[in-house]
Amino acid sequence: MKDEKHIKELIMEKLKMHSPNLTEGNIDRIRELFPGCVTEIKDEGGRMGDEKGEGSAFSPHPSSLRYAIDFDLLRQELSGHIVEGPQERYHLNWPGKREALVTANAPIAKTLRPCREESVDFDTSKNLFIEGDNLDALKLLQETYLGKVKMIYIDPPYNTGNDFIYEDDFAENADEFLLRSNQKDEEGNRLIANTESNGRFHSDWLSMIYPRLKLARNLLRDDGVIFISIDDNEVHNLRKICDEIFGEKNAISASLVLSNPRGRQSDTYVATVHDLLLIYGKNIDASNVNGMALTEKQRMEFNFIDDNSEPYRLLGLRQRGAASKRSDRPDMYFPVYVCPSSQNISLEKKEGWLEVYPRKSDRSDGRWMWGKDKCNRDIILLVAKLIEKRNEYDIFVKDYLNKSGSERTRKYKSIWDSKGYNNQAGTLEVKSIFNGDVMSFPKPKQLLMDVCNMGSSDNDIILDFFAGSATTAHAVMQLNAEDGGNRKFIMVQLPEPCNEQSEAFKAGYKTIAEISKERIRRAGKKIKDNGGRMKDEESTLFSDSYNSSFIPHPSSLDVGFRVLKVDSSNMAEVYYTPDAVNQGELFNAVDNIKPDRKPEDLLFQVLLDAGVDLSLTIRKETIQEKTVFFVDENALVACFDTDVNEELVRELAQFRSYDMPIRKMVFRDNGFASDAVKINVEQIFRQLSPGTEVKSI
Repeated sequence: MKDEKHIKELIMEKLKMHSPNLTEGNIDRIRELFPGCVTEIKDEGGRMGDEKGEGSAFSPHPSSLRYAIDFDLLRQELSGHIVEGPQERYHLNWPGKREALVTANAPIAKTLRPCREESVDFDTSKNLFIEGDNLDALKLLQETYLGKVKMIYIDPPYNTGNDFIYEDDFAENADEFLLRSNQKDEEGNRLIANTESNGRFHSDWLSMIYPRLKLARNLLRDDGVIFISIDDNEVHNLRKICDEIFGEKNAISASLVLSNPRGRQSDTYVATVHDLLLIYGKNIDASNVNGMALTEKQRMEFNFIDDNSEPYRLLGLRQRGAASKRSDRPDMYFPVYVCPSSQNISLEKKEGWLEVYPRKSDRSDGRWMWGKDKCNRDIILLVAKLIEKRNEYDIFVKDYLNKSGSERTRKYKSIWDSKGYNNQAGTLEVKSIFNGDVMSFPKPKQLLMDVCNMGSSDNDIILDFFAGSATTAHAVMQLNAEDGGNRKFIMVQLPEPCNEQSEAFKAGYKTIAEISKERIRRAGKKIKDNGGRMKDEESTLFSDSYNSSFIPHPSSLDVGFRVLKVDSSNMAEVYYTPDAVNQGELFNAVDNIKPDRKPEDLLFQVLLDAGVDLSLTIRKETIQEKTVFFVDENALVACFDTDVNEELVRELAQFRSYDMPIRKMVFRDNGFASDAVKINVEQIFRQLSPGTEVKSI
């Protein structure tokens, strides 16, 4: 029988292989700020844990003691007066909100399984298509894409009484949720009709959207933005939810999109012509949104050329419009001196030079739009011109077309009005791609191109977790082709069954996800075939908000995507509950990996657990008759074969890419040729590659 020391030597640190427990992370952060408000409570199951009460390293189950928040004490810590009982406050509440929050934070034992046969350019594409429940997908992406997504766009169910919403199970606690999530279920049956006769009509919709938005916020970069299409049915509730999750001060706009110029004639009293587009930043102070490109007419206004051949226009220095009186800003009323012979300008009084004051058209005193310090600082931009009909000088500012190396833009307006935003345009686009009407109410591509243009730039990641017909993916590829960008998309779509009477089903598409993937395939091929340019019939719908000057796409334009499917964990239940295995089952539990899973399945779950980008290049190589995966060469290397010997371990420990060792090395826990090899693995890496993190599954 092995002694205790020998057993400990055999225990290589294991990957947890489930999504992060967000509740535990929140408790840890509160514990740092208010340690006195974190207490220990006893687990009802009475399971024994380690001395810290933090549970087994092998199991997400809580031990007999776990950390919890003393909310009464925390409320008192955050209050300047004595807190006694619940206080009246302004907030949005509904039946099921607390359960929805628990569900958002609960970990799941699921994974993303690669599907090469449904992908396009699997080995090289940086785009992802995730098929499955978007709540599961958002949880699985938490570690890998935390704070990395620049822009999110979603077009969720509008809750009209005729559409479907996700049916989420809020009846379980976090531990039960984790265990059940490792069981196979039919993802296509996750949608239910939410009719107006439902007594929880609004509550069910709120409980559906709330946890998804909370998880989505985590993925946004600090300068990231989210766009949400919605109509009048739930916009009032959605704005309150977004105010709570993103912060009211981070609201950028509630824009109107003129989507149906003829008006919806089925409306009782007023024919609706618009949808709404809510825009929030994660941090309004850091949020970075782009403007619209200038039209040709606006570009022609810059009709002066300086000595460096840079085009500019002249704008009056005098403030126009509101707050333009001297009394509005007395400190901005001062003379500018002009030399009559040379038209040179000075802020200092000079003999023989003319005084120019900001006079309004009615000859009353106005004010300059710049203060004296800025005028001195940027005096090279000031120009004096003689106004002949008044026989006096006025001061103008050189306003350049190009700033910081890029052509200037104009701000988007709160009303989005273009032929390309018409819902009919979206329908015609899908009909053109599929030669049939396979999708109801698809968003128009031009709307999404302008949304992506506003919210993203070159190399940014764009996420849409209600992908539908994948208009967002189409728009990203087209926009990259038009402006030479390299944006990447992540689409998430449930395999929602198509109605058997629909044209889509008759055309051979069993689920909405199949339509989404096929649209990306066909749209990508069309973009490549057209050299990146839209066809003439498409360009007639092109919004004037985008620069019509064409930049040919590079030959490396990415129109592919990796298909990943949400599924139960690759790990057998024993991996998560080793303490539940009895002696009779021990022999069958030697292998903790499900028998139907392939090495590449294991690789992607490891990537999720390790927080490694799912779009990195993957190279498969045979070394000493074993299959070894190299992710981005040295970011992560994995070997899931059995009978791994010391020779292979030493060769991997000596591997270098651009003189850099392997960052993370992963083996199968029962994959070593002997206990001696398993014991020596970490020692070998410590000697030959001390910076490598070695783990097992």
